[in-house]
Amino acid sequence: MTASVRRLKDLCVVLSPRFEALLDVLWRRRIPAYVPFYELFVDRPIMATALGKEVTSTVDTVAFYYRAGYDYVPVWPGVPIRTGSLVDTSRGYPITDRESFERFDWPGSDRITFTEFESVGAVLPAGMKIIGQTGGPFEMAESLCGYAGLCCLLADDRRLVHDLFERIGGLYEAIYSGMAKIPAVGSLVLSDDLGFKTQTLISPRDLRTFVFPLYRRLVRIIHDANKPCILHSCGNLTAVMDELIDEVGIDAKHSYEDAILPVQAAKRMYGSRIAILGGFDVDRLCRSTEREVREYTRGLVGDLGRTGGYALGSGNSIASYVPIEKYLAMLDEGWRRGEDTA
Repeated sequence: MTASVRRLKDLCVVLSPRFEALLDVLWRRRIPAYVPFYELFVDRPIMATALGKEVTSTVDTVAFYYRAGYDYVPVWPGVPIRTGSLVDTSRGYPITDRESFERFDWPGSDRITFTEFESVGAVLPAGMKIIGQTGGPFEMAESLCGYAGLCCLLADDRRLVHDLFERIGGLYEAIYSGMAKIPAVGSLVLSDDLGFKTQTLISPRDLRTFVFPLYRRLVRIIHDANKPCILHSCGNLTAVMDELIDEVGIDAKHSYEDAILPVQAAKRMYGSRIAILGGFDVDRLCRSTEREVREYTRGLVGDLGRTGGYALGSGNSIASYVPIEKYLAMLDEGWRRGEDTA
């Protein structure tokens, strides 16, 4: 029986990163020699426990992702903008009407910073790349207006909603143009939660009107740099998934929940058109025994990884409440089985 894994030093991982293997998955161009790993991010307390030392900066995370067997490091740009909270509505939101929109202090492109990309790029091990990402434009609209406030504006002042997304669009074009031109960046993520368990957060019609035109502009920027676009979005996107693939042009999709769409079903439905990433349901990962984690991981690698276009990881991200031994067991078993897929 495989021994319990509680530190990165105990992982059965060959420390030889090759971002080209992840590109094989994202572009679906060939079945790589191993099944790569993918996470949107891992919370720093998990990294610190796994490494056995504090993780206080983005540069510190490089050691974690390298030792854990990833071929990349996720990095975020600096965007100085005043927003409300997507969690705590009591704090209020800066944009509630036309007047507050007009007086809002929108940051210019000169205030967007990419210093973390420079710092991480300077210490990246050979074979690794950066994946650039930031919270998405729909989430930005929510954080500026509040979800309830945005819904009210969609009913009462659609012209203001249009102008809001145009201003957000200009900001995001500057963000993604800056990330895309950095040589160390190998791929970019649109990280935008568009749905919940049963449907999208706003109507598919409103997504098509206000959000997807901006997505298309961002995907064009990413593709013009010859880099793949990953969409991370939670929730039920059944009503708009075909448009995201065929019209927006995403190359890969991340975030799957068994109660909405198990990753195995997603691979059957969309795997011939986009890459499928992660999908080990976070609730399942937390509640399973280590033995069950390994068994399920073997199934993901064997059933999904062997056909290509798949990277192993959780259904969402490795939050600080995920038991460290369960997460590391997934990685350990994934590497043991993932080398046999070529």
